Amino acid sequence: MMNSTPIWDQNLIQRYNGAGPRYTSYPTAVQFDSQFDIQKYENNACYSAEQIKPLSLYFHIPFCSHICYYCACNKIVTKHRDRADAYLDYLYKEIEMQAALYSPEQRVEQLHFGGGTPTFLSEGQITALMNHIRQHFNLMDSEFADYSIELDPREVDWSMMGTLRDQGFNRISMGVQDLDPKVQAAVNRVQPESMIQSILDASRVMAFQSVHMDLIYGLPFQNTNSFMNTIDRVIDMAPDRLSLFNYAHLPHRFKPQRRINDADLPAPEMKLEILQKSTERLLEQGYVYIGMDHFALPDDDLAIAQEDGTLHRNFQGYTTHSHCDLVGMGISSISQVGDTYIQNSTEEAQYYGALDKNQLPTVRGLQMTADDKIRQAVITRLICQFELEFDKIEKQFGINFRDYFHQELERLEPMLNDGLLSLSNDNKLKVSPSGKLLIRNICMQFDYYLNQPEMKEKPLYSKVI
Repeated sequence: MMNSTPIWDQNLIQRYNGAGPRYTSYPTAVQFDSQFDIQKYENNACYSAEQIKPLSLYFHIPFCSHICYYCACNKIVTKHRDRADAYLDYLYKEIEMQAALYSPEQRVEQLHFGGGTPTFLSEGQITALMNHIRQHFNLMDSEFADYSIELDPREVDWSMMGTLRDQGFNRISMGVQDLDPKVQAAVNRVQPESMIQSILDASRVMAFQSVHMDLIYGLPFQNTNSFMNTIDRVIDMAPDRLSLFNYAHLPHRFKPQRRINDADLPAPEMKLEILQKSTERLLEQGYVYIGMDHFALPDDDLAIAQEDGTLHRNFQGYTTHSHCDLVGMGISSISQVGDTYIQNSTEEAQYYGALDKNQLPTVRGLQMTADDKIRQAVITRLICQFELEFDKIEKQFGINFRDYFHQELERLEPMLNDGLLSLSNDNKLKVSPSGKLLIRNICMQFDYYLNQPEMKEKPLYSKVI
């Protein structure tokens, strides 16, 4: 099995801990163009239909009944549950318009509801939405399907869990963040451990295949001891997958974060210590480091895919469905079909207005160039497999790797000298255990757009650690 265990090197982390993309796509969404011709996407959708390619569907449910002060997601905070009725009517229309571009023979292997809070919807609304999706797309009635939904523990009971299972969902993702009551109160996300355990119990009784938990480090009042207590209690719960996200405090960009007192945040040194100790504890307890804040149990699909070389990364994060075209629906959703990306409007009124005109609510997009495709393959292999064989890229794209990427290889020299990665005589780049936590930095050297003079400041991205 691939050695996925990273090694914490404080000196390297301090030296390289700058800002950079998370590479849920290449090119990143920063490069999407508002002048994109939607016909290019529709042409790719038709080709996808002709090839009977399997599909991955994403649905964005933007509503939240509570505001979490740390949140930087695209959301609509409201106590008015009936507001979702109008949204669903428009989402139904978008579903119909998108489905018309595809073939009923294309199987939906992956489906995900994200948000916001998807369980803002009632059981009846979720059932109606799934029925509408079934009418227009070829959903799989099989445990081989990968159908997941993000849950807010405060919004879910056993009845809702039963409805989700009946509707075909077999994976759940929970926002846990931190189990410390003082931290929860400071970020307005109060959810007792018993509430989380109840959902976990329901998922196991009802035979959900996988449970994912999100944790966040860097929140107010956190320290190493308190967060390690959370880590240990979460390990006892044994989620199949776990994400450990860095809280980026950007109150000038995200208004809810202004309710967090800067003085209550852990110092940068404390944040790094929290991440180090948490990572070490998870690895000690048998979790596999997938990469980019993600961990999984050894028998999880992600760990198996990383081992056999089929792991992929897209806007849904790490995935085992690299062969699927991704169709996103709802406010702010992003689709990746063939060599095109499109993104929907992030504004409710604009989203509704486009659909009223019988237009897809797309506001930006991109068609990849030949160079984009080469660099996407390089970055994906590095970020998913922690290694890169030049000859595979050469055979796939008909290039001489060293000639094509001579500038990039020069930029990698300091990293090679610092031991972040190695280059063997048989032209294989391999990320070292001490380089795995800095994989974003390594990928950034192959990012054409990021290495243009006007992008040197990288103001749009969070720090890599």
